[in-house]
Amino acid sequence: MYGLVNKAIEELVTTNFGEDKWEIIKSKAGVDVDVFISNEGYDDKVTYDLVGAASEVLGLPADDILIAFGKHWILKTGLENYGPMMKSGGSSLKEFLVNLPNFHTRVAMIYSKLQPPRFKCSDITDDGMRLHYFTERPGLTSFVVGLVHGLAEMYETTCTVEILERKTDGADHDTFDVSWKV
Repeated sequence: MYGLVNKAIEELVTTNFGEDKWEIIKSKAGVDVDVFISNEGYDDKVTYDLVGAASEVLGLPADDILIAFGKHWILKTGLENYGPMMKSGGSSLKEFLVNLPNFHTRVAMIYSKLQPPRFKCSDITDDGMRLHYFTERPGLTSFVVGLVHGLAEMYETTCTVEILERKTDGADHDTFDVSWKV
């Protein structure tokens, strides 16, 4: 994953728990990087180890950390680093989710080695849809839940996200039921 991801985890931890907790988490994860470079690639293991260590040090389930990180990624990292691109994704949560594949295509132009997930929407109605998440990276289902909640907050929309199928449980991909109030 790119350094931008690990920098965002660092920011989430330091903002909510302090710099001292971040240093403990890095040590426990065996990460000796002082500064993550946004556009440099890092082994995915670094990110997974940081989340695992954060779970241990903060006494929170990894899923809770990933959900919080997903929201943070949208509301802080995404809006600060890709504000105009984020805003061009649509005028509502529904439009943004439908346009999500195009968003990753544009981001891939910035980060040439990006291995983005693939999203597909189905069963689209005025107040909900099925969101399908395809990735080679295991264990990020809760991160996607957080991303959707972050997008809902960005669009000032109340939404619910229910995980219907998980790749880790043998499904071909993760599937979510996303619904919002019209």
